[in-house]
Amino acid sequence: MAVAQHRTTLQEYITSEWRANGLNRGLDAVIMAIAEGSRRVQLQVQQAALADALGATGETNVQGEIVQRLDAASSEIFVETLTGSGHVAAIGCEEIEDPVIIDADAADGYIVLMDPLDGSSNIDVAVSIGSIFGIWRKDPGEVVTDESLLRPGNQQVAAAYVVYGSSTVLVLATEDSVCGFTLDPETGTFAVTHPNIRIPDDCPYYSTNEGNNKVLDEATRKAIGLLRDQYSQRYVGSLVADFHRNLLKGGIFAYPADLNRKEGRLRLMYEANPLGYVAEQAGGAASTGYGRIMDVVPEKLHQRTPLILGNKDVVEATVSVINGG
Repeated sequence: MAVAQHRTTLQEYITSEWRANGLNRGLDAVIMAIAEGSRRVQLQVQQAALADALGATGETNVQGEIVQRLDAASSEIFVETLTGSGHVAAIGCEEIEDPVIIDADAADGYIVLMDPLDGSSNIDVAVSIGSIFGIWRKDPGEVVTDESLLRPGNQQVAAAYVVYGSSTVLVLATEDSVCGFTLDPETGTFAVTHPNIRIPDDCPYYSTNEGNNKVLDEATRKAIGLLRDQYSQRYVGSLVADFHRNLLKGGIFAYPADLNRKEGRLRLMYEANPLGYVAEQAGGAASTGYGRIMDVVPEKLHQRTPLILGNKDVVEATVSVINGG
């Protein structure tokens, strides 16, 4: 019988890679809280149909969207695990209208903004979904208020996302480093399976909802048409799943502004900033179609944005066309 290979666990990775380099104190506890929450959410997702947890709650969230039962459960789980970390000062959540202030003047405290269950329209049909987290460090001596959460993406110290699919994968990004971990369902631990992730130079795929072409302006339709002519379409309709494939295989995801929603449809703080941070640390780029996502100064917590991210050269070429280049 072959002896199973030992893989570095998430905890071991943090201990060896972060503490040796003096990375932000308390961030390890925040990441481990996300991992524990992800493990618990994965069980909820896996057992959803059997536990009669599919379908909607009958409520709508602050975005005006129908809340799925697993949306609500995932939000509660992550608020609980992040609160228990002892290093989270405040949480902003797509499913919760107002920020959750946990410990406004916590030493070594962090602000976590999250989409606890991205792609929830796919829950009932067993398509890959995920969770997304942006992490900002509280300023020393700062007493966190609601306004403290309105920080641009370029101030993030880390970001993470989780894909619940054929396996459960957690991708963690810090400055110049992106690493992927896969959940071992037998031990409940995450282990390194995708070290040193970089977006491949080759871009074989584009991911966009072609059904939206009729509401795009002429320049954006031209940009999407050029992508269609050059690349193969791969589109799940779950942002985190589409981005994960493109991160590992190469590709561009585009959800541009349209004539009906010039402000875009995705969430700046919960989706675009965290995934934009991951993309940039992996050598890619993220744009609104008009400028760098990470430089957008937010005006409100639940702000929406267009989003184009993936291979840097393809993103830049696409943005140039949208802007008349």
